[in-house]
Amino acid sequence: MTKHELNNIILSGESETVEFKLSFNKTVIETLVAFSNTKGGKVITGVKNDKTIVGITIAEETVQKWVNEIKQNTEPAIIPDVDVIEINKKQVVVFKIKEFPVKPLSYKGRFYIRKQNSNHRLTAQEISDIYMFSLQYSWDAYVNNESTIDDLDTSLIKQFINKVNSVKRFNLPDDVFLALKKIKLSKNNLPTNAAVILFSNDVFKYNVHIGRFKTSSLIIADDMISGDLYSVLENSMQKIISHLKFAFEITGETTQRTEIPEYPLEALRELLVNSLVHRDYTDSGDVQIKIFDNKITFFNPGGLYGGLTVEELATDDYHARTRNKLLAEAFYLTKDIEKYGSGFIRIRNYISEYPTMKFEYKEIAGGFLTTLSYTKQKVTISEVGEKVGKDVTENVTEDVTENVTENVTENKILLLIKKKPNITTDKLAKEIGVTRRTIARYISKLKTENKIKRIGSDKGGHWELVKE
Repeated sequence: MTKHELNNIILSGESETVEFKLSFNKTVIETLVAFSNTKGGKVITGVKNDKTIVGITIAEETVQKWVNEIKQNTEPAIIPDVDVIEINKKQVVVFKIKEFPVKPLSYKGRFYIRKQNSNHRLTAQEISDIYMFSLQYSWDAYVNNESTIDDLDTSLIKQFINKVNSVKRFNLPDDVFLALKKIKLSKNNLPTNAAVILFSNDVFKYNVHIGRFKTSSLIIADDMISGDLYSVLENSMQKIISHLKFAFEITGETTQRTEIPEYPLEALRELLVNSLVHRDYTDSGDVQIKIFDNKITFFNPGGLYGGLTVEELATDDYHARTRNKLLAEAFYLTKDIEKYGSGFIRIRNYISEYPTMKFEYKEIAGGFLTTLSYTKQKVTISEVGEKVGKDVTENVTEDVTENVTENVTENKILLLIKKKPNITTDKLAKEIGVTRRTIARYISKLKTENKIKRIGSDKGGHWELVKE
């Protein structure tokens, strides 16, 4: 390194890859370990934090003594490159270290990584994550020693195969065992952790907890959803929708009605998928979804993975890394994930048509929290082919939605079920003129309120009114 290069580095100041120290001490070794566990870097001794060069006094054997101390106190042992450079008649010692290929390294049994311009001591979980990441392993790819192939639900695997082949991102054989092997969901005829999570009905320790809150302490609804991961996704999404408010807009000569949810449903689904696929499955905590009057939060165990930062997520060119590679691959093959590492970009696009909506996220103790919220504002309702231009408050909109739209649609469903107990969800949607997803939401609500019940199977059964 030349004097000119060193001067430029000092003038740029401390950073994720540069640290200044007045003298050699234990924090120099901690920083070298942090650099080794991150992107590499330089520790420059003889320089103050304010970039003032004060120099450092060294004897003939000093540098070798420091290198030996670094080597003896790090595991695996690291040996930095060392340059002694004289600037303005003052000696500066530069320790340079590259990113270590197999991480994490430690100093006296303690592990550090570099975040911005400071060292961060790793937790046990972060140590595990970095180790798995450096070896390009993922927990979900390991064999589940508590299960066998017979513990998997073959009907769920067949549904998965059919969906993958219909999406046409990949082609799987019809044989369930060959299909699992082809996409590495089984090894030596044993299921991986990913296969158990995806296709076993007996996985109860990984739950999604959904609560409807009036205040932070007043819960008015509470549900726990578990099972195979694809069913958890669909059931959780239905439950979330059942708690949402819907406005409606009537336009055109045919008085066609458009339902407008308070949140873009695509954004909610994206947040739910992220919580399920990217959570830390070595943590037994639940995914927690809290629905308030004007915000919804998603919490999943496990923070950001692979060095990704909250600041990088705010950009449209962040590079995401996957904690659970096989789960992410499965959801990509079924098109439940559109593209790796683009989820937050799509969420920002989805909420762009909701001008007062905010999308916030942060790492908190034990996991990652995302929030969609909106401010109460005036809205405009359009009626029968023309814009009326009447400003009404959200409370009025909610009254219209809850007291008119909800009651009218529910009554139509109840009348049709009374006339045709065998009627299907698709036919209900066609008769009433709404989407199948909307009918599913109302059906779930009516069942919860004990107004209807299903007798028999989904295909061969029929509906029965409980309360008329």
